[in-house]
Amino acid sequence: MKEKITEYFTSKFSDVLLPQRDINTNLLYFSIKKEALPKVVEALKNHPDFAFTYLNDLTSVDWLGKREPRFEVVYLLRSPKNKHFRLQLRVPVGEGEEVPSLTGIFPASNWPEREVYDLMGISFTGHPQMERLIMPDNFIGHPLRKDYPLEGPGQDYLIEDLLTIHVNEDIAS
Repeated sequence: MKEKITEYFTSKFSDVLLPQRDINTNLLYFSIKKEALPKVVEALKNHPDFAFTYLNDLTSVDWLGKREPRFEVVYLLRSPKNKHFRLQLRVPVGEGEEVPSLTGIFPASNWPEREVYDLMGISFTGHPQMERLIMPDNFIGHPLRKDYPLEGPGQDYLIEDLLTIHVNEDIAS
């Protein structure tokens, strides 16, 4: 199966493939240009032999100081038709760059994309609701970035806002 997918991928998407790094894994993966992500995922999902119809995971990696571009968004696709064969797509992303959203292809990507945005600061173009999911709306920064201070940037402003909200609610009632 690996050989068949690799042959298909390299013949059909040679123009969007990026150089592969040598990593110690038995998982088949491809690094691709972010602009081609929806086209590639759609083709893999609709291909009659592969049928990668299940988005298993969507996450990101911060390579601060080790690689350029700094970030990588990682997609894990599965093919139930082929005994849940797994394929990983890696999309390098620079600081301030955006990645196309996959919500139109995999509606289940909605929350993981928002989580990556909230915790890493990577935006997804075309996402129907690109806003924080886990952290409060007024939270400063993205806590999973490697340069985020361990003690936080000073979160007193969060407590002050909560106190103000509750004091105003108590006055109103």
